[in-house]
Amino acid sequence: MNNVENNQEYLNIAVKAILRAGNTLRNDFNSTIKINSSIGKDIKLQADLDSEKIILEFLTGESDIPILSEESGYLESKVQNDYRWIIDPLDGTLNYSRSIFINCISIGLWNGNKPVLGVIYDFIHDSLFTGIVGGSARLNGEVISTSNIRYKKDAILCTGFPVYSNFGTENLSDFVSEIQEFKKVRLLGSAALSLSLLARGSVEAYKEDDIAIWDVAAGIPIIIAAGGICEISAGRSKNLLNVYAYNGKLI
Repeated sequence: MNNVENNQEYLNIAVKAILRAGNTLRNDFNSTIKINSSIGKDIKLQADLDSEKIILEFLTGESDIPILSEESGYLESKVQNDYRWIIDPLDGTLNYSRSIFINCISIGLWNGNKPVLGVIYDFIHDSLFTGIVGGSARLNGEVISTSNIRYKKDAILCTGFPVYSNFGTENLSDFVSEIQEFKKVRLLGSAALSLSLLARGSVEAYKEDDIAIWDVAAGIPIIIAAGGICEISAGRSKNLLNVYAYNGKLI
């Protein structure tokens, strides 16, 4: 198969995996939440592990691609190649633990440092975002695209404070300076859903420094497929990125 056909097949695999995990998380959303750890600004739930198990079992059964997952780290495959699945089995974990309706699952496929495709599932609202670089971005099968807003004074920025952030006074002051040009700023607690909203034209920009790659690996290819632009650089340590994404039209 050519690359386009391969990528569509991989997308189909990711969609099947994410829908299975999403069904479990949705059914458990209002049940008793088991907290495995809560250290500093990070929290881990049993739900993260349950979702990850479903996804890993499906992806390893349907493909020979290595996997990088937030919970289990890097899992090699029998066939060595430059491709890798990048998984966040539950983005917005704290939201989930407090019954806040802003959380999702994300699965990205990258070739080395290049994003190939992404799938993000807002399982509470049954909203499935997909995108293939060089192809289209879609929400529940309907093509989506970034907005046409050009000026920051009219634009909405999504951002946040990852658990790895530097919360020093100087850093926070610089942060305020960078965001004050925008009309509004939104902190949703889910990088993947923030990127999804950018892809569908609901917001115009997203910015976070030292965000884990699994938080943005699916959203970045979806934004590119939707006509947006992503500027990416290495963060302070392994698997951390500095990301600025926008609709491609902001001045």
